[in-house]
Amino acid sequence: MGKSQKLYKIAKELIPGGTQLLTKRPEMYGVDNWPSYYSKAKGCKVWDLDGKKYKDFSYMGIGANILGYANKTVNKVVKKAVDSGNMCTLNVPQEVELARKLCEIHPWADMVRYAKSGGESATIAIRIARASTKKDIVLFCGYHGWHDWYLASNLGDDNNLEGHLLPGLSPLGVPKGLKGTSFPFAYNDKKAFDELIEKHDSKIATVIMEPLRNIYPNKGFLEHIRKVTKEKGIVLIFDEISAGFRLCLGGSHLKFGVNPDIALFGKALSNGYPMAAVIGTKKVMQSTQDSFISSTYWTDKIGLVAALETIKIHKKLQVEKVLDKNGTMIQKGWKKLAKKHNLKISTMGIKPLSYFAFEYDNALEIKTYFIQEMLKEGFLSTTGYYASYAHKEKDIKEYLEAIDKVFGKISKNIKNIDKLLKSEVCHGGFKRLT
Repeated sequence: MGKSQKLYKIAKELIPGGTQLLTKRPEMYGVDNWPSYYSKAKGCKVWDLDGKKYKDFSYMGIGANILGYANKTVNKVVKKAVDSGNMCTLNVPQEVELARKLCEIHPWADMVRYAKSGGESATIAIRIARASTKKDIVLFCGYHGWHDWYLASNLGDDNNLEGHLLPGLSPLGVPKGLKGTSFPFAYNDKKAFDELIEKHDSKIATVIMEPLRNIYPNKGFLEHIRKVTKEKGIVLIFDEISAGFRLCLGGSHLKFGVNPDIALFGKALSNGYPMAAVIGTKKVMQSTQDSFISSTYWTDKIGLVAALETIKIHKKLQVEKVLDKNGTMIQKGWKKLAKKHNLKISTMGIKPLSYFAFEYDNALEIKTYFIQEMLKEGFLSTTGYYASYAHKEKDIKEYLEAIDKVFGKISKNIKNIDKLLKSEVCHGGFKRLT
């Protein structure tokens, strides 16, 4: 047991759940093996508390570090912001500069508000939509955070969030008065969407959805959502927190030619520095003035300058092309090596956000063993891969060579894989319909 594992035992006594983010819990990977804490991260390399070095081919800062860890150019402008004073009684001019840039990238948008996390931005957008329409009900598709408006869906039925978040998720702590204010529909299911529209028609404030996640929209699906919401005067929100800036410069909806009333950004927007944005049409966004949405640290300078520099690098290097190339290589490699070792896997996800799953009854045991053995090969790895500009072809080649070895071990020991585990079986992760 190394320093990281020992520290996590202490953390469990001091921090409810052990970590601040579900996806970072060591239980998701095999608690006794996973190096829970890092001392340094650069490019795609991570050093744990014992000084062991790994290449991160898992979630790259849970999708935040699209350019790689500690990007030199982004860090330079951040350090300058720190030295010139990050917080002040007055506002920073970069608020206006970033707003102008985001609206330039998304010509349909007129106004911008900021936050520091994806969940915050989604909740801000819901407040704005409700203020704009003077209505309450939310229809949603996909994952949108931890706030009350979202988890309220499970007040009526514990199964409502299955496929959108985690099966059986408890809404404990969410006011029971919110029951009946949010309802889910499945991605690409026009019928389910239309039934909700018909049932709650006059009370619907907004539809919030990820326009893209694991699968592409069926022909006409997004267009149908847009048509109905426009006809009914319902605010359409596209949650681009995960997909944004991965398929193109800006939101994935730009690829489909369907514009929402509001779009949300976070994660890749600022390459690892806390920053989120809510952009929208003037008609809807002006409703912010009729409510109260305000927070001190939404005004700091660091996130703004990091976002501006990240956007500049995206444009200069055409980062989305590298992400697509890397994701393509990874998905092809998974399939080829699974076939070589006679393993049953399924692959899914857009190229920059790729996933695979072991198609066996003991899939979680196999996944735990896979993570365990990949750590021995020097890789932070799971059954998901978030592409980063920092992943070079040499790194990808080494990663696939390691998978070749580990898939070979799995193939030979698939029936008694549980006897080879050095940790408890990992927990199941997020399950999404998008």
